[in-house]
Amino acid sequence: MSSCFNGGAGWPEPVVRVQTVSDSCGSTIPERYVKAPSERPSSLAAPSGDGGGLNNIPVVDMSMPDGEETARAVAAACREWGFFQAVNHGVRPELLRRARAAWRGFFAQPAEAREVYANSPATYEGYGSRLGTAKGGPLDWGDYYFLHLLPAALKSHDKWPSLPHAGLREATEEYAEEVVQLCRRVMRLLSRGLGLDDGRLQAAFGGVGGEGACMRVNFYPRCPQPELTLGVASHSDPGGMTMLLVDDHVRGLQVRNAGHWITVDPVPDAFIVNIGDQIQVLSNAVYKSVEHRVTVSAAEERLSLAFFYNPRSDLPLAPMPELVAPPARPALYPPMTFDEYRDHIRRRGLSGKAQLQSLQMATTCAPPAATASSSSSSSSPSTLAS
Repeated sequence: MSSCFNGGAGWPEPVVRVQTVSDSCGSTIPERYVKAPSERPSSLAAPSGDGGGLNNIPVVDMSMPDGEETARAVAAACREWGFFQAVNHGVRPELLRRARAAWRGFFAQPAEAREVYANSPATYEGYGSRLGTAKGGPLDWGDYYFLHLLPAALKSHDKWPSLPHAGLREATEEYAEEVVQLCRRVMRLLSRGLGLDDGRLQAAFGGVGGEGACMRVNFYPRCPQPELTLGVASHSDPGGMTMLLVDDHVRGLQVRNAGHWITVDPVPDAFIVNIGDQIQVLSNAVYKSVEHRVTVSAAEERLSLAFFYNPRSDLPLAPMPELVAPPARPALYPPMTFDEYRDHIRRRGLSGKAQLQSLQMATTCAPPAATASSSSSSSSPSTLAS
């Protein structure tokens, strides 16, 4: 039983690994994983025969020689979709495959070996199976491994698995270094797309070296009733920007667009890039963080690597003053640190875009003095967290 449950690490109840459930549940999944009818994979699905790939998210060639053309393509995708697939992005294809293979090796280890790295809600770092800490809350059909990467003071290789071999740590380190550089490049393009200096958005994140980064490796086991559950429930990412590396051959990511869920057709060796809530805040909703979710399969397991690029977590963020022009374009969000923002997510779990919408509603309904003050924020606290 100890290989299947993690009940003494700060969670409100025993944590059951989805891999264990998948191996033992037969043809019926437990009730805790069954979503409400309105949240199931069939809800609001895009009509079939409606263009197929034409419904896919935009694809942006990052190797275009014209930097302005690349910036325009990235900005258009992030305004209209909040998502795009980055191809020819500069991260070595060999490294992508090595990182994926190494993490597949971890999840292929015996349960007892994986359980050594069980996480707790204190930091979420390690091997986990749930996000929210509310007792009795709904569960998603997926396990994960979460790692802190930046700032460097939070990175602890002792918490990184050495299974199936030390090559996992080496591949993850190399992967993180290259993806951080890609994130910084995309930040410059996003700034240019807002009509700002290339480094403006990066500065709002705390500058080069002041940002945060973490990675969540998701593992979605086979599910006997995929029509009833989700690998990850509908949500927008709470951080700044996400670089997602998915299985080339197993679809699962769905993006909400024009009232329908669009299943993404992954391009081999591409990153699926999406805007998080913090960039929506800083851009004053010019760029959109968009709801997405993950479906699961009865036939195949699926693995993905989600790299989260975040602002310095103790720095209050609000719409950048250059993008605020009352009364026509007021600041839509009040100042709030990323630490404060994600605390809500960690307590309640994923809930669509409820948190961002509640902030916008509160700001819109605030008296003029309060709204005006929301467009400025200055603080230089010294404590850093990812």
